[in-house]
Amino acid sequence: MFSHVFIGVADFERAYAFYQPLMAELGLPLKFRDDSRPWAGWMPVDAPRPLFLVGAPYEGEARPGNGQMVALLADSRAAVDRVHASALAHGGVSEGEPGLRPEYHPHYYGAYFRDPDGNKLCVCCHREE
Repeated sequence: MFSHVFIGVADFERAYAFYQPLMAELGLPLKFRDDSRPWAGWMPVDAPRPLFLVGAPYEGEARPGNGQMVALLADSRAAVDRVHASALAHGGVSEGEPGLRPEYHPHYYGAYFRDPDGNKLCVCCHREE
């Protein structure tokens, strides 16, 4: 459904230090890093898309959107726990501890956090455990 998602950040080095461990926990290898722009992108091992990108916005200053959130898919509840912990360990702020959210569906297990720039993210697993 998605070709790519781009998250604008104010401090690329800080953002890269935040996102690289999260992407590693999700099994998404780095496709590229270009410090001259600056930006970086990660993608699934078995497909050319979607790309998850972070970098300096083309339009100038990065500002987190109100009501916008990117949800990252994890393959297990344990991965949700690890990604949330990694986010907090690398400068993120919790917006909701890992846990079941049955109001979405019986097996929805998710966690919410903000990156160091204030962008809201979710990591979730839809599998029955």
